[in-house]
Amino acid sequence: MKPRFSHQTNRALTLVEVVVVIAVLIVVAALLLPALAVAKRKSTRINCVNNLKEIALAFRVWEGDNGDKYPMFVSVTNGGAMELVAMGNPLMTFLVMSNELSTPIILLCPDDTEQTGTNSFGALARSNISYFIGADVTNEAAPQAILSGDDNFAIGGILVKSGLLEITTNTPIAWTATRHKFSGNLAIADGSVQAITQNGLREAIRPTGLTTNCLAIP
Repeated sequence: MKPRFSHQTNRALTLVEVVVVIAVLIVVAALLLPALAVAKRKSTRINCVNNLKEIALAFRVWEGDNGDKYPMFVSVTNGGAMELVAMGNPLMTFLVMSNELSTPIILLCPDDTEQTGTNSFGALARSNISYFIGADVTNEAAPQAILSGDDNFAIGGILVKSGLLEITTNTPIAWTATRHKFSGNLAIADGSVQAITQNGLREAIRPTGLTTNCLAIP
């Protein structure tokens, strides 16, 4: 039996070929990374919208079981959060709706890097909340009233602090850059959620039907 010989030779890549391959990979990565970043921002924005839709639905369900009033207009002694919201504290509002909310983690905006989420209503604190509460909204009778939304506001370039924020159509309010790239989301009393740009923020305040808009900032 004659031995078989192979004329095939193993050829390694040259240094030039390795450099070319690396350069191609770098170019491909440079083209893909911005697209991936945009996709990630869209994903977190969608998650934020979904959070606020769940919150708006929780308000509607709670209202139906409590004399057609949101927690902001039901006294604490009657199971609401009126007195605390009037002082600028939205925490109790979310706590009294714990049965209507699926989980407290939805109270954290995915783009909020300053707060931390929690899966326990028993451990829920203001530091776990990314969304304000519209303290003046009685129920859905004023359908365009601002019910909740991202709380990253600045007035005259100064970041707002926790507490009660009173705004009018003339208030120089603006979104900060910390979430959604100078835009944000607002939950409206009719149950809808609107993506609001920087330029559209003040315009969103006008049709609320309220003389002032008092927001409880966590």
